[in-house]
Parts: sequence; structure tokens; C-alpha cells
Amino acid sequence: MAIGKARALPLTSDAKKFPVIETDADIATGAEFLVGREPCFEKVIAVHGLPSSRRVENCLASLLKIVTEQLISRKAADAIWRRIETRLHTFEPREILKFSVEDLQSLGLTRAKARSFQAIANAIHRGELDFDSLHQASDQDVLTKLLALPGIGPWTADIYLLTALGRADACPAGDLALQIAAQDLFAMDGRPTPKVFLERAETWKPWRSVAARLLWSHYRGLKGLSQRVN
Repeated sequence: MAIGKARALPLTSDAKKFPVIETDADIATGAEFLVGREPCFEKVIAVHGLPSSRRVENCLASLLKIVTEQLISRKAADAIWRRIETRLHTFEPREILKFSVEDLQSLGLTRAKARSFQAIANAIHRGELDFDSLHQASDQDVLTKLLALPGIGPWTADIYLLTALGRADACPAGDLALQIAAQDLFAMDGRPTPKVFLERAETWKPWRSVAARLLWSHYRGLKGLSQRVN
């Protein structure tokens, strides 16, 4: 299946070091590579087409939204996030810090997530987290920086690496939807653990984020959900 002309990995416009997904052509290049390594991906493309880039802005609001989405349904997360957007005048650290943990809980956040909101805002205020500098950091350095923040685990860090920084090889192996999709697409005996998922994904390098997008498409198909990603 000819998806598009293969080419070299895209490079960031700044450091020219860390491959990123910037265009639909990047998705096509990654997909063509993946079909060569894992023919089952061709079935997903045949049914659903190539996935979108799922890119969001590299900023505080994006990170807080991913924290909000931890361990709850998309519908519930969207409802909570709408309340947060209504109450906050701006997603600046000083604005977040005006709200107590209890104030943030009243918007629908758990206590742990409310504390995480404050800890992230404090880290930015103290100069410990700088979103602009993340563009210059390696994938591993970004993950290390994010994982040091209270309330940020591997799933949140991996999703941020994929969606906000667009890194081509980001691999959120702990994502439940990806695990369910992989189990079905690859006829696995059970839902893969993050360790098993990463072992399967080893041959998908350096395009694991495109593989994740394809598996999300497959998951939405399994669940009868719209392929449109907000």
C-alpha cells in the first residue's frame, strides 16, 4: 500500500535535534514505515485513513488539561475542564495560585489533582519548569523534568511529549485505549501491560507516536466513536 513517499524524519525548527510530527506528510511517512514493520497497521489505515496529528500547544493549560483527564472518561474530563476554563481568567501560574485546593476541588478535580495544579504552577513561578526550554530538551530529559512534578506520572508525561511537543517516538504504553486496541489488532492473548506493550513497540521506533495515533483510531472504531479528535 503506497501511503506516501518515504523521507527522512522531520526535525524541529529550533534545535534540529529531536524529530517531531509537524504535518500530515510526517504522519504519512511514519505510517508507511510502520506498515512495513507491522502489516496489521494497514488494516487500520484502510478502514479509518491516516490519523490526525493530535497536536496541542506547549503550555501550562495543555499540561493541566492532561492532568484533568487522568483516570476518568473523556466526557467527565471535558465537563470538568469547561468549569475550570469558566472560573479561571487566564492560565497563568499566579492565577492558578489564587485558588485553594478546596476551590479547585469544587470544580470537579480530585484533591490529588488539585494539589498537582498548585505544584505545577509553583514550579513555573519558581523557575523550575520552563515550557520554552522543553523544545530544546531530549525526549528523556522532558520526561525526567515532568515526572519530577507532583501528580505527573508516566502516562501524563508521555501524552504531553506526544501531543504538546509532537515528538515522533513518544510512546504512552500505559494508555488503556492503546492497550485495548493492541490486544484486538494484534490478536494478543490478553491486554498488554506497559512492559509488554513497549516490547511489541520496539520495532516501531522511531515512529511510535504515529503507531499510537493509529491504535487510537482502531480503538475508536472498536467502540463506535467518532474519528474526529478535538
